[in-house]
Amino acid sequence: MTTAPCPICKKPGSTEYRPFCSRRCSDVDLQRWLVGSYAIPVEADEADSLHDEDDGN
Repeated sequence: MTTAPCPICKKPGSTEYRPFCSRRCSDVDLQRWLVGSYAIPVEADEADSLHDEDDGN
């Protein structure tokens, strides 16, 4: 069975560190999550903006 390439360095993946090829690439991915590199952009809802306007009594 062949494994997919490592998403970080594109080398062949390892079954031990799946989907990564090594501990290093696994740690690189974890660091990217921790610093927010993989953050999903969010748009404000109309309901949120209306709620914020109401708070200004």
